[in-house]
Amino acid sequence: MMGRLLGKRWICMLLSVLIAFAFWLYVRAVEDPTGTTVFHNVRVETAGTSVLTSQGLTIAGLSTERVEIKVEAPTSVLNNLRRYSANIYVRLDVSRCVEGENKLEWKPTLPTNFNVDDVIIQEQSPAAITVTVGKLYSKAFDVEFQLNGRVAENYQMGTPAIEPESVLVSGPVEQVNQVDRVAAILEDNELDERFAGELPLTLLDQEGNPLTDLEVTLSADTAYVVVPVVVTKEVKLTVNVLPGGGATEDDAQVDIEPGTIVVSGAEADLEGLEEISLGKVSLSEIRDSKSITFPIVLDPSLVNESGLDSAEVKVTVQGLSTAVFAARNITTTPPPNGLTAEVVTQSLAVTIRGRAEDLAGIDASQIRVVADLSNISTLGTQQVPARVYLDSVDTVGVVGDYSIVVKLS
Repeated sequence: MMGRLLGKRWICMLLSVLIAFAFWLYVRAVEDPTGTTVFHNVRVETAGTSVLTSQGLTIAGLSTERVEIKVEAPTSVLNNLRRYSANIYVRLDVSRCVEGENKLEWKPTLPTNFNVDDVIIQEQSPAAITVTVGKLYSKAFDVEFQLNGRVAENYQMGTPAIEPESVLVSGPVEQVNQVDRVAAILEDNELDERFAGELPLTLLDQEGNPLTDLEVTLSADTAYVVVPVVVTKEVKLTVNVLPGGGATEDDAQVDIEPGTIVVSGAEADLEGLEEISLGKVSLSEIRDSKSITFPIVLDPSLVNESGLDSAEVKVTVQGLSTAVFAARNITTTPPPNGLTAEVVTQSLAVTIRGRAEDLAGIDASQIRVVADLSNISTLGTQQVPARVYLDSVDTVGVVGDYSIVVKLS
């Protein structure tokens, strides 16, 4: 009796389960019917490439990088698949591929935020993907800097510092050979300050066009670049004209070639810099016209961007007259102890310059010639420098350098 009761209970439980399952199938069919959809352009990703690299191999190409799949699933699942379609992809394991063509079967990887057991893959196109494997080829390239834009007006870009200075491009030989240069490119329409930072590396062909579809790898994807930027300025060159020989700055025409140079430096160092003096020119040393070469010397904080290290200065005295006088008042300073001096030169032709009316009043007796013997110690007859004094109006002056002959004993 007890056995028959237990048997009936077991049959009742089984019937309950079957009825519940049938009801679930009914609800699902009515409330969440099954449908199909096709997903296009599903991306193909490769895995296991490091295994190929360790064997000196690399992927030379894929027969396709996009596939299509047709799936069947309940409507709710299909809706989720469509919502997360970007997470559908193909993971292609190439670790067991050999050199040449390898035909690999594949299956899609679906999002994991719902029950993928409800999904049935009906069709895959293509059914297999051909992976072409070739020998790994590497080539070193220097990293160059490129500015995609321009340097702002009155600014100048210095020599960039790049780290790393070179990179290794690896991949199939026919693809690596398409690379002509590797560049770190800075996008800036008006570069007016120092740049320091990471820049992505771009592969360029011989025409300078970016190569974006190569299956190659770089030993570094970015480079740290420092680009100095300085201010430039055109500055006038001048000389300090000292009056002398009866002439002043108003009587002199000064021509400087070049008249200006371009210098660069920090903005604070260039502020207020309007001219650079080459040195001084004494008019007492110039009779009519004279050309003098001056070195162009800058403060260490500045750089001469013109590249010229000297300037030619031509000074011409205009509008004045000259007269030559025979000076006989010739003396020396006392010679060193134990020496005596005898003046050999008895008359010295001295050129005086000034306005004609002033020169007319000059007499040779107003001219004194004095030789300094304080540093002379050589015995015998010799020529020594002398200074000429003119005891007259200051509108005239002595022109030129002079010397006399003395005998020391």
